[in-house]
Amino acid sequence: MPLPTISYHKKEGASLITLKNIEKNFNNIKVLKNISINIEKGEFVSLIGPSGCGKSTIFNIISGLIPQDSGEIYVNGTIGYMQQKDLLLPWKTIMDNVALPLTIKGVDKKTRENKVKKYLPIVGLEGYEKNYPSQLSGGMRQRASFLRTLMASEDIMLLDEAFASLDSITKSKMQMWLLDMKNRLNNTILLITHDIDEALLLSDRIYVLSSKPATIKKEIILDFNTANKRERILSSKTLKLKEEILKVL
Repeated sequence: MPLPTISYHKKEGASLITLKNIEKNFNNIKVLKNISINIEKGEFVSLIGPSGCGKSTIFNIISGLIPQDSGEIYVNGTIGYMQQKDLLLPWKTIMDNVALPLTIKGVDKKTRENKVKKYLPIVGLEGYEKNYPSQLSGGMRQRASFLRTLMASEDIMLLDEAFASLDSITKSKMQMWLLDMKNRLNNTILLITHDIDEALLLSDRIYVLSSKPATIKKEIILDFNTANKRERILSSKTLKLKEEILKVL
């Protein structure tokens, strides 16, 4: 069995994230079994599977929060990790919350505030930098959390059910907003979701996971309406793929 390794490196032409035969156990219970995933630069990839199957464990391993028991990981860039709850600090302003990753890195106040201000209009938070989280709507808080994640890394974003706590109307608006952000920033996003429609709308590829221990049951490539993913909503192909995913799950 290969020794567990994780390598963070910069290499021209390499995939941004590669997982090879990853396995993980908790208290002698196997959670992940032979997980192999490849993420290319600029892709939007979703992981979908039953609750508790180990999707968040994959994110925790990719981000280095926990080690895998076996297998290899290669990460060709820096990572920002956005969890389901926005985790904004209630005693800090939106500016200070968003700039927190830069503060931790030791970036001086003027530089970090200038960087945050550059993105505030893009994410629709211009004029709210002096507000506190309690003064913002749920959707605006998620935008602030997204921007804080972007300050941690402009290379790779891990989004763990980022919109699951929002009502359906706000969630739909945030999904469209995320598509706009992806087009503007051209970064790489890996999303965990239980929402099949969300995965089909946003993704370039979808990995469908089994129940615990999680294995990759199917990889789905969404190679239609890539220029304008909004058009997928009413596509007959989308309905067929949804039925296909439901059969696998």
